[in-house]
Amino acid sequence: MSSSTRSVVRKFQARPQHEGLGAVVRRSIGRYELKYFDPFLMLDEFSVSAPAGFPDHPHRGFETVTYMLQGAITHEDFAAHKGTISAGDLQWMTAGRGIVHSEMPAAQGVQKGLQLWINLSSKHKMIEPRYQEISSKEIPEVENNGIKVRVMAGEALGIKSPVYTMTPTMYLDFTLQQGAHLRQPVPISWNAFVYILEGDGVFGSLRSSPVAAHHLLLFGHGDRVEAWNKSAKPLRFVLAGGEPSGEPIVQLGPFVMNTQEEIDQTIDDYENFVNGFENARHWRSHQRV
Repeated sequence: MSSSTRSVVRKFQARPQHEGLGAVVRRSIGRYELKYFDPFLMLDEFSVSAPAGFPDHPHRGFETVTYMLQGAITHEDFAAHKGTISAGDLQWMTAGRGIVHSEMPAAQGVQKGLQLWINLSSKHKMIEPRYQEISSKEIPEVENNGIKVRVMAGEALGIKSPVYTMTPTMYLDFTLQQGAHLRQPVPISWNAFVYILEGDGVFGSLRSSPVAAHHLLLFGHGDRVEAWNKSAKPLRFVLAGGEPSGEPIVQLGPFVMNTQEEIDQTIDDYENFVNGFENARHWRSHQRV
C-alpha cells in the first residue's frame, strides 16, 4: 500500500474567552463550530493568574491531560490526591466514574498551559479514576535534523512515552528550526490535529500558506503528517492523534457519556453523592478563592 500525506481539511483560530473563575482560554476543540473531534472533546490553551483559576468541579467519562508551558498549577481532589505541575510537566488524569477536583495557580505571574480532553469508550467510562504524572525531565525528548520532539504519549523519532492511554493516542510537542521538514507517521484509522504554539508553519503540502500561532488544523486521511518551517523563527506545535470510538457522545459540561439517560444518571449520582461521587459530600479544596 502506498503511503500518503494527510492534507489540512479545516482550520480554526482560537480566540480568547473567559472560563472558570477569571481564567482566559483559547478554545479550539469544544466550541460551537467544532463540538468534538473523536476521540478529542476539548482543547484549551489557558492563561491564568492568581486569584483566578479553576475551583472545585467534577468530571466523569473521559480523561483530562494538562501540559504546563509556563508557571505552575496545583491540583487537589476529593480522594486526597494533591500535587503541583510546573512548566514542562504533564498530568494525565483518567476521571472515569467520577472525580471532583480543583486546579489553581501555584506561582506568581501568569500560568500557561494546554488542557486536552480525551473521550473514554463506553466500556471504560465507569472505571476507577487514576493519575499519571510525568515531570518535565521524565518526558522523553530527542533532537534530530533541526527537529526537537517531546513525546507525551505515543512514539516519535524513535522514542516512546511511558504514559499508558486508555484510548490509543499520540500527543507530541514539536519544535522545528528554520528549514526543518517533519514526516510523522500517524495510524491511518486515527483522527489527527495540530495546534500551533509559536511561529509560522506550513502543513500538509509545501504549497500551502503558512499558518500562525493559536490556530488548530484538522487533517484528513493518510498515514503521516508533514510540516515545514520556512521562516527564520522556530516553529512550535503539538500534534495529537487518536483512535475514534465512533460511539454516540452526549455531553453536559464536565460529564460526557453515550446517552441522555446516562447523563441524567450522572447528575443524580453527583447531586446525591453516590456511584463514584461519595467523597464529594464533605470535601472542599484547600486552594479556594
